[in-house]
Amino acid sequence: MDHDERIAKMTFASVYPMYIQKVEKKGRTKEELDRVIQWLTGFDDRRLQEQITQKATFEAFFQQASLNPYARMITGVICGYRVEDIENPLTQKVRYLDKLVDELAKGRKMEKILRGEQ
Repeated sequence: MDHDERIAKMTFASVYPMYIQKVEKKGRTKEELDRVIQWLTGFDDRRLQEQITQKATFEAFFQQASLNPYARMITGVICGYRVEDIENPLTQKVRYLDKLVDELAKGRKMEKILRGEQ
């Protein structure tokens, strides 16, 4: 199984607690994390919780998401890859999410993370 397939089959529910841990360790909150995820995906609290409860794979998670039109403004390196250069659309979306979580954990201001939001 290649890298892209592994990412597609991973469940959002398995990664979400690690996201929470990462941001809380740096003094950010689960609420801020959820806001960032909701900005990217269009999920409200209830729909986000459904994804976790249903153990949705990243493939299913992003199929149901309404990707923010400003997501293409997410650039930079995450896990050794430039997110804007990733060719697999699903892998790119997962890396967008990783990048936003990373920025949150690094203390970046919310208005900078939520690109294009006024």
